Amino acid sequence: MTESYESPLDGAPGSHPYPRTSRYHDAEIGVHRMPDGTEVRYAKRRLLPPLPADPDEDTVVHTVSSGERPDQLAQRYFGDPSQWWRIADANPVLDPRELTAEPGRKIDIPLPGGYPHGGAHGR
Repeated sequence: MTESYESPLDGAPGSHPYPRTSRYHDAEIGVHRMPDGTEVRYAKRRLLPPLPADPDEDTVVHTVSSGERPDQLAQRYFGDPSQWWRIADANPVLDPRELTAEPGRKIDIPLPGGYPHGGAHGR
């Protein structure tokens, strides 16, 4: 016999099963209906936030040192290594490892508590 877990969110249309600190918290939740009528909820595509006109107002610049990783920077700047995605969003990269792959690279770090946006702008 297979047990099924029913979340309190299952009955609430549009509810977000992700915590507020997750990069998927604000993602739209879709529902796919299987041929047997079973509903499967999923997070729809997450788009990056728009880059501000003047990223200097919303970010600080960090010069990458050898051996640094995005999760270490998130711990340093936000107190939570799982917030690395905020730094990735501020420097639109496909692979977060690109952020720290090159020592000496200057990357934008969003200000703590702020909306996770910023922008790489040729530093």
